Amino acid sequence: MYKNEYFIVDKEALPEVYAQVVEAKRLLASGKAATVQEAVEIAGVSRSSFYKYKDAIEPFTDMVRKKTVTIAAKLEDIQGVLPKFLSVLEEAGVNILTIHQAIPINGIADVSLSMEVLEEAWRFDEIMAALNAVNGVQKIQILARE
Repeated sequence: MYKNEYFIVDKEALPEVYAQVVEAKRLLASGKAATVQEAVEIAGVSRSSFYKYKDAIEPFTDMVRKKTVTIAAKLEDIQGVLPKFLSVLEEAGVNILTIHQAIPINGIADVSLSMEVLEEAWRFDEIMAALNAVNGVQKIQILARE
């Protein structure tokens, strides 16, 4: 038998205490709770249960490898280009970390954004192709990949 065995289980099949422990951990990580006591009170779990299970449960998405990618894009100053651009990223399942759009000059807006891309999500070349296919996108350049 293996020292550690891992299972992917639907949240609905687990006792509520596990979801409460995960919520308390998220509250602490996000800074929405300053102490374990505050986090467990908000999440509705006891301190003893929190300490018992905190190292044994993680949301699957937190365990998946993520890459941070920063891109620069030149978008035409026409209505709807940026929302369509961002909807491609939403569909690809990326998490946008930062976004900056400069005021358009000569009909072109410079946009830069950093995002987390799950390795198991779309391949990044597919994301870039989908972004380039958006009407009004003139150029996209990858600035950094971590």
